[in-house]
Amino acid sequence: MSDIKSDLNPGTVNTYDACPGADIAQESPLAWSYLNSGAPAPGPSSRIVMREQAARDHLILRGGAIVIDEAVRQVLGINLPARPQQLTLCDDGVSSLQWLSPDEWLLIVPFGQAYNIELELRAALGDASVAISEVSGGQTLLELSGDADALQQLLMKSVIYDTHPQHFPPGKGVTTVFAKTSLILRRPDDSRWELVVRRSFADYVYRWLLDAGDEFAIGVIRDGAQQGASA
Repeated sequence: MSDIKSDLNPGTVNTYDACPGADIAQESPLAWSYLNSGAPAPGPSSRIVMREQAARDHLILRGGAIVIDEAVRQVLGINLPARPQQLTLCDDGVSSLQWLSPDEWLLIVPFGQAYNIELELRAALGDASVAISEVSGGQTLLELSGDADALQQLLMKSVIYDTHPQHFPPGKGVTTVFAKTSLILRRPDDSRWELVVRRSFADYVYRWLLDAGDEFAIGVIRDGAQQGASA
């Protein structure tokens, strides 16, 4: 890890920038999986494509909806998801904010931005009673795209939640059981599904998806940074 920066917010909390420096080699939570289980490249017959979006920072926001909504609007320019299971996408195409419970939201932003965003949110929140936790190192984001029917069949044999389009429209996200673990299942748009997976279960979920998606010739796209890290 790079040198950890620390800023003491007067009278409130000590915040840390734990993001590795550019000179530190990085490996995604699936680096070991790529080496040991393989990563089949998408082909002409692939009806499903899987991609790990590892270059993301994850923050959990907890507290009163009114005060957090004002801070989020001031810092990010979006409204806090107010409806249960609502997922809001930002204009940058990367950041998102998801309702997890009546007083809990998941904020995902580009890699390396969590620390500054946390400081800006805390400044906007003042002395409000809230909790902001960076959980970037504890989970990762898997994206599934491809043929809608194949994706639906894959999810039907993997999760207990009803993923029919009439029940699970774009802009929805839930915490559910996937195989024998729990994860956050999200549908950002008509063509993609996302799985927010705990790091300790990333390999398990990855291998499950390879097996369950075999009949659809599932392929894996790996970012250049991830390939270099796990080579």
